[in-house]
Amino acid sequence: MNVRRLAAIDMHGSRGTIPRRRIILAEFLVGVVLMVTWGGWLLASANGFGTRAIGLWLVGAGLNYAPLSRYALALMRLGALDAELAGVDIDGELRRYTVLQLWVFVPLSLVAFAVSNTLARRRARLTAD
Repeated sequence: MNVRRLAAIDMHGSRGTIPRRRIILAEFLVGVVLMVTWGGWLLASANGFGTRAIGLWLVGAGLNYAPLSRYALALMRLGALDAELAGVDIDGELRRYTVLQLWVFVPLSLVAFAVSNTLARRRARLTAD
């Protein structure tokens, strides 16, 4: 899964408006801060296993918003989102990534996908040189 593409498709939506881009960026940033903070608080203050498990899940799921936030910030630059989605079937990608965005609920999954994507791009650049 391409996490950068997920962020781009989510930011664009069906019409690609500027307000939507800002709302999605805010969602990603707030997701990181609130989920990680709340999860950390639960981990630090909980007495029971269940509450600690929920705290751990919140931290892991919240960290999934970090790469989304990073890519969204990069895609906010003038022309960056349009360049990312040039030649892409937006409607098809919206359908595909609507289902794939459920990975955000699997702790650290998007972090792992983003790291994997970054390493693959670096390997491709090294072999091209």
